[in-house]
Amino acid sequence: MNAQGLVEVVLPGKVEPEGLELRHGAVPTAGPGQVVIRMEATGVSFAEQQMRRGRYYDQPPFPFVPGYDLVGTVLATGEGVETGLVGSRVAALLKVGGWASHVVVDAADLVPVPEGVGAAEAETVVVNGVTAWQMLHRKARVRAGQTVLVHGANGGVGSVLVQLAQAAGAKVIGTASGRHHDALRELGVLPVDYRASDVAAQVRELAPGGVDAVFDHVGGRGLVDSWRLLAPGGTLVSYGSASTRDDEGSKQWPVLKLLGRVWLWNALPNGRHAYFFNVWAGRALSKDRFRARLRADLTQVFAALQRGDVVAQIAAQLPLTRVAEAVRLAESGTVAGKVVLNP
Repeated sequence: MNAQGLVEVVLPGKVEPEGLELRHGAVPTAGPGQVVIRMEATGVSFAEQQMRRGRYYDQPPFPFVPGYDLVGTVLATGEGVETGLVGSRVAALLKVGGWASHVVVDAADLVPVPEGVGAAEAETVVVNGVTAWQMLHRKARVRAGQTVLVHGANGGVGSVLVQLAQAAGAKVIGTASGRHHDALRELGVLPVDYRASDVAAQVRELAPGGVDAVFDHVGGRGLVDSWRLLAPGGTLVSYGSASTRDDEGSKQWPVLKLLGRVWLWNALPNGRHAYFFNVWAGRALSKDRFRARLRADLTQVFAALQRGDVVAQIAAQLPLTRVAEAVRLAESGTVAGKVVLNP
């Protein structure tokens, strides 16, 4: 790849992965308060899978450069930014724009990556890790001795979530297809086959009194089962609608329906709680609070990675030029962890 110039992946519209376009240009310059990052690792998250179909709740109009997060080295700083940042490895949550060799980011959005943590390792826990951490500790407030259910326990968020839950002292039940069960057992997770017709019954056998928290990225009809599996005082955290990924029609409707259901459940006088979680949601309310929280929580996740509480699960590493292959692989449902893109 051309080390001198900019290379970025453009999503031109609703296209198959092979319809993603590579665009070349000049390396961007940093404006006041900004830095230019030379990308070392970005990844394919579920958000991009939805954006490709025009199904992400508030995606920008086509064409745009996808890429929810990245890890890289600061190449240059703009006016008002400490020049000492040049050469340091950082992570950033962007929502879009990460699938590029060079990216301009506000310096205030940077989170330092600790020494000894590789770029690809760090990448697996940026959006996935901070999502898992905030759901576990800020929403469900999971404590030692509790039992939690993680749907999609082998996925990008799920694989980090089960490890963080165990580090917090929780017992973890995880749904995944049969091929991932041995790996989950090795982690100490009690696996349940999500393809079975009696998922709820299997979970009840493992947790007769119900579970203290459910983390559900699937949405749809199964969300009602998730709610019913909660013990008194339990918390449901819904963080996606994977079941509607390939649907047609309004991209807002599944989310609005979900929010309505959550609101209704919270109005019931039974001591249980439901949340719809989106890692980006707080940014519009207070950018400073969002940044402070992101930095604090992602720093905790990186520390867990350093301690070995979380082991980075890299499903595959592919160059930006093979982005179609990377997206196909991420969408195949056959891999565990995160598909990482390198320059």
